[in-house]
Amino acid sequence: MYSNMLVNCSNCRTPLQLPPGAGSIRCALCHAVTLIADPRAVSSQPPASYHPHPPPSPYNHAPPGPPPNPHGRKKAVIIGISYRFSRHELKGCINDAKCMKYLLINKFSFPESSIIMLTEEEDPHGPKFPSKHNIRMAMYWLAQGSQPGDSLVFHYSGHGSQQRNYSGDEADGYDETLCPLDFETQGMIVDDEINAALVRPIPRGAKLHALIDACHSGTVLDLPFLCRMKRNGQYAWEDHRPRSGVWKGSNGGEVICFSGCDDDQTSADTSALSKITSTGAMTFCFIQAIERGHGATYGSILTAMRTAIRDAGSGGGGGDMVTSLLTMLVTGGSLSAGGLRQEPQLTACEAFDVYRKPFSL
Repeated sequence: MYSNMLVNCSNCRTPLQLPPGAGSIRCALCHAVTLIADPRAVSSQPPASYHPHPPPSPYNHAPPGPPPNPHGRKKAVIIGISYRFSRHELKGCINDAKCMKYLLINKFSFPESSIIMLTEEEDPHGPKFPSKHNIRMAMYWLAQGSQPGDSLVFHYSGHGSQQRNYSGDEADGYDETLCPLDFETQGMIVDDEINAALVRPIPRGAKLHALIDACHSGTVLDLPFLCRMKRNGQYAWEDHRPRSGVWKGSNGGEVICFSGCDDDQTSADTSALSKITSTGAMTFCFIQAIERGHGATYGSILTAMRTAIRDAGSGGGGGDMVTSLLTMLVTGGSLSAGGLRQEPQLTACEAFDVYRKPFSL
């Protein structure tokens, strides 16, 4: 069908997915605009340069269930990748995904039918297996067509990395990336693409919360502003807008991201916090902050998360009061962390005091 049509970027030849009825599409990597003369006349036959691609995931429609209420919809995409049976294996990522789903349903009243979860426990040939293609389609499903009043959540637990940036829009010279299960053959998902898929479509009146539990994840959504916090609690907003002038914010909506660490740091997959099973440190500390009553503002959540990780890294705290959400898990493998050296980050579309803003999903 046309809605799933892929065309090559006119400049860098990257395959791009056309939104339904679009007459042009802009590449998130090189920013070139590819024009389509008449979308209705586009042939479903792939061009000669087209490379075989897996069948599209069935994410072009909202999940079954009751129609959206007048106050907006709640939708979420949750991704947990363990890379099992590989040298990249992680222990806690699927636990993270299950805990986040439980949290959204039981604490924030997200309908289960409106949550798409991608993990290796799903059919390897199905649309919910965490391949690069399926993650791309899930991001597209989450943000496209969002309306005022919608509350969207994107949670990722897995590997993150960096690669050299050649466009000059990264202060440190590197793009941040997410690593789908097939990243060694299909490549990583770059922050420019994540921004184009998840951030820019969000309209005024809608909000997206992203929680990224991965290495090098500080600015992985390419949001314009980062909250830089000192150990004494003082904070300031850093302007991360590209020097090229390209707008990386939303279409008027509210987008806020909690990341597991700064761009030059790594995140921990550890049992040092829960004491019963392996989890991502960032995911555990976020859930614990909510459960312990620190969820009044974005700043109080960030402060509680950092305190928990700092205490665990120094050998204190952490597991003295295991969160009830994690006790639902069967005890899994444990990977001891010799010390947690990561600092959760907060980034946002706007710097006007998000730190003191009341938190809500």
